[in-house]
Amino acid sequence: MPQNNPRRGYTLFAGLLFWIALSYLTAWIGAQVSPGIAPGEWYESIAKPSWNPPGWLFGPVWTALYTMMGVAVWLVWKDYGFSGAKKAITLFLIQLILNGLWSQIFFGMQEIGWAFLEILILLFAIAITTILFFEKNKLAGWLMVPYLLWVSFASVLNGTLWWLN
Repeated sequence: MPQNNPRRGYTLFAGLLFWIALSYLTAWIGAQVSPGIAPGEWYESIAKPSWNPPGWLFGPVWTALYTMMGVAVWLVWKDYGFSGAKKAITLFLIQLILNGLWSQIFFGMQEIGWAFLEILILLFAIAITTILFFEKNKLAGWLMVPYLLWVSFASVLNGTLWWLN
């Protein structure tokens, strides 16, 4: 198909919307049990370190991260399709599931220790996904780096919360 084919442009745009929407769906699922949306004062009542970020910071950070994740996977999909990047895209989907699962374990079930174990698995999955994305598309790899760094920080925070509580 020629590059200037309007259908290809629509397909690429629809693909971009799909991958970003899928990332935001994970965010929405997690938000259903997160402070500010879910009822209850559990998170506010637990002991936190002095370096715990303020609550208002999480929304903007996660919005940016989910957007970058969606664009990253779209770049890989755009360049290789699912069949040409099956391993990278499958691992992306697995880490996306793990991402949503963490909120359910931490906030929904209020299991800080199990959430810590889960976030370490998530962190590993993000690291491998990032490496695979770098192999396919450098920009896609770089778009995953802030997410990797944030979840690294979140892992330390989660471990600290487990220790304190």
